[in-house]
Amino acid sequence: MKRLQARLSRRRESVLDSLLTGLDRLAGTTGQWPGSRMRDRADAPGPRTPIAIVGCGFVADFYARTLPLHPELELIGVMDRDGSRAARFASRHGTEVYPSLTALLDDPRVEVVVNLTNPKSHFAVSRASLEAGKHVYSEKPLAMVLAEAEELVALAEARGLVLASAPCSILGESAQALGKALRREAVGPVRIVYVEIDDGPIHKMHPEEWASPSGTPWPWQDEFAVGCTMEHAGYYLTWLAAFFGPARSVTAFSSCLIPDKHPELSPEIAAPDFSVACIRFHSGVVARLTCSIVAPHDHSLRIIGDKGVLTVDECWHYGAPVRLRCFTALGLRAETYPWLGRHWLTRALFGLNGRPYGPTPRPSWRCRLRRHEMDYCRGIAELAAAVREGRPCRLSARFALHVNEIALAIQQARETGSSTPIRSNFPPVEFLLAPS
Repeated sequence: MKRLQARLSRRRESVLDSLLTGLDRLAGTTGQWPGSRMRDRADAPGPRTPIAIVGCGFVADFYARTLPLHPELELIGVMDRDGSRAARFASRHGTEVYPSLTALLDDPRVEVVVNLTNPKSHFAVSRASLEAGKHVYSEKPLAMVLAEAEELVALAEARGLVLASAPCSILGESAQALGKALRREAVGPVRIVYVEIDDGPIHKMHPEEWASPSGTPWPWQDEFAVGCTMEHAGYYLTWLAAFFGPARSVTAFSSCLIPDKHPELSPEIAAPDFSVACIRFHSGVVARLTCSIVAPHDHSLRIIGDKGVLTVDECWHYGAPVRLRCFTALGLRAETYPWLGRHWLTRALFGLNGRPYGPTPRPSWRCRLRRHEMDYCRGIAELAAAVREGRPCRLSARFALHVNEIALAIQQARETGSSTPIRSNFPPVEFLLAPS
C-alpha cells in the first residue's frame, strides 16, 4: 500500500508540474506590460538613446525582453567577463559584443551604461562608467557598502551625470495608482504599513536548475551569499520612500535561519535569509517590513489609515490590482469572527473584500496568467528621458542612495538587532498620475 501511495504521489506531482509548465508556456515569455502596447524599435519617434549593457547574466534576458517596449532606446552593444555568454546574448538579441569594459567605455556612441553585473561588482563598474562620462542605470543595490554608494552619488553629481538604480516598479501602474489614492487621502491619514516580501523556501525548489530564456543559469550562489534583503527589499522600500518621504530610523533584526541550503554553499558565506524591520519616516508613518526566503510566497502590502486600508498583493506585477476597503463598525466587528472571513459570501456581505481602486489597468489574459510582469527597461527609459528633456530623473541618485542605506541597515542588524538613524535624504518623487 505504501508503494502504491508513493507512486500515486509521484504521478500527481508530475501532472501538477506539467500543468504549471503549461501555464508558463501559455502565458508566454514576451508580451505587453499592463497599460501599454508593443512597438517596433524601428518606429521610434525622434532620436534614440544608445545604451550598452555590462553583464549578460540571468536578469539581462528580462531587460532585453522589455526593450522593444521603448523604441527611444537603442542597444548598441554588450560586454560580459564570460565572452561566450556575451556572444550568446548578443546573437539572441541582435547586437554586438565589446571585448572589454574599457572598449565599451571608449565608444563615444554609448550614452548610458546599464550595469547588470553581480551586486559585488556594481560599485566598480558604475564608478568606471561615471568616470568615463557615461550616465549609469544600475541593478540594485547601488553598492554593498554605504560609503561606496555615497561615493557614486557624489561622483555623478560632480560630473553632471545621471545615476539611477533598479527597481523601477515605483513607475508601474499599481504603484502609481496607490500614490494617487494616498494623495487623495482615500484612507485618511496613514498610520502604519505592513509589508511582506517572502519568496518561499527557494532552496527546496531546485534553483540550480533555473535558467533564463537564453539558457543562463540563475545565480543561486550569489543570491544566497548576497541575501534576500539586499536583493528584494528594494521593491517595496522604493514605494514606501516615494509615498511617505525619507526615513528617519530603522529598527531591525536579521538572521540566517537555514545556513545549509545547498551542499555547494558554504554556511560561512550565507547571508541572512530572514529580516524584519520597523521603519519610522519623518512624515510620522511607521512601516513593518518582513523579508525572507524561508516563509511561503507572500508579496502583500497593506497601507492602514484612519478611514480604511489600501492593499496590493504583488509588487512584481505592474498590473496587480489595488483594493480599497473603508472601515465600518459592522465590518470591523465581523472581522472578529474568523468563520465570517472564510467564506466569500459573508466577506462580501460585511464589506471585508473592499473594492478595486482605479486606475490600475485590466491586463490581458496572458498578462494575468504570468506570476511576474515587470517592465525592467522603464527605469532606463526614464533616465534617458530625463537626460533628453534636461529635467531631474524621477529615480534620482539620492533616492537610490536612501533606499540602499535602509536595506543595508536591515541587512546588517543581524541577531543582536539594532536601531539605526538614516542620514541620507532625497527630493520628493514626482508621480506620473495626478491626484485629481
